[in-house]
Amino acid sequence: MKYVVVLGDGMSDEPLEQLAGKTPLEYANTPTMDELAKKAEIGMAKTIPNGMSPGSDTANLAVIGYDPRIYYSGRSPLEALSIGVNMKDTDIAIRCNIVTLSEEDVPYEEKTILDHSSGEISTGDAAILLEAVKEAFADETYQFYVGTSYRHLLIWHKGQVAELTPPHDVLMQKIGQHLPIDAKLRQMMQRSYDILNNHPINLARAQKGENKANSVWFWGAGTRPALTSFSQKTGKTGVMISAVDLLKGIAVGIGMENILVEGANGSLHTNYEGKAMAAVNALLKEGKDLAYIHVEAPDEMGHQGSIEKKITSIEFLDSRLIKIIKENLEKAGFDFRMLIMPDHPTPIRCRTHTANPVPFLLYDSTKKQGTGCLYNEAAAQKTGIFEAEGFRMIERLLAE
Repeated sequence: MKYVVVLGDGMSDEPLEQLAGKTPLEYANTPTMDELAKKAEIGMAKTIPNGMSPGSDTANLAVIGYDPRIYYSGRSPLEALSIGVNMKDTDIAIRCNIVTLSEEDVPYEEKTILDHSSGEISTGDAAILLEAVKEAFADETYQFYVGTSYRHLLIWHKGQVAELTPPHDVLMQKIGQHLPIDAKLRQMMQRSYDILNNHPINLARAQKGENKANSVWFWGAGTRPALTSFSQKTGKTGVMISAVDLLKGIAVGIGMENILVEGANGSLHTNYEGKAMAAVNALLKEGKDLAYIHVEAPDEMGHQGSIEKKITSIEFLDSRLIKIIKENLEKAGFDFRMLIMPDHPTPIRCRTHTANPVPFLLYDSTKKQGTGCLYNEAAAQKTGIFEAEGFRMIERLLAE
């Protein structure tokens, strides 16, 4: 038996008037998921424990089988594992986004955050901008590390876990009340705008009609994580296939192999087919038991507030990834169980994460009957199947 998790980040949503009361998942053309759903278990799962922030960090920990209430120590420490930073017990890891702020001639505190991802800036351009930030601020206390696209890392030696606001939670809002209380973090953010706004990279981006990447934004602080091995916990070998450092970091922390796929970039136009075949090869040629394939695109499109692009991302997930995995496993004659679900909703309405339960599809190729319904939020709610402890979804998947 082979096991597959397809994680459509932020794929769940709310009924939209523009879609005649349907969600993007319900509206999208998803023939492969429709086929699987007819013979699958469909239900809802609560991935965000009460009182915890609805992030991909807590939610993906839960989906992969780790109770966030026990194992979560912050988002950035997980990303630090991916980047290869050997954190000390006294270190604090902080996510360092490069964001787009408005350019009107007002104090920094009165500027508006326009884009948390700087137009999904390339890693190459972002690395050049981060180097300018490093030259200005890096010392024995503050160290900067390049991540992927707009997502980077600050290590604060002998720092403190500060309460910091995710930039995607305050899109189109003035930033003053959301800035760090810590004076040094606040100062670095403010000065970064002066350094970056007229940087040659950003002047070129503006000429091309692209969003400037003109300020750093700190959030997601945490301490060094302590995670148990996935293989010891489940008795299964596994691989992680993702474009983002958070998921790669989770994999490092639980001793799961990361597979890097060329062209996998966390955007709408990521390499879906490459991810699918990486999973197939890991399962069939390398003999791995489980493949966890994370796709960031639905979440990014939710943050952008684009209904059309979110629908497209779900359709790409269906036709360019799930279909390929299904057909290859069937052709090879392997029995398999596939879990398809989001980690959390990222509704178009608010352009950020919510803690609402999410729909799941659990397919077993050896079973000929299921709930007989389609896979979407409304259908999943109607089945009455509900997993209140999201970290037990992995147990459902691996159940014999």
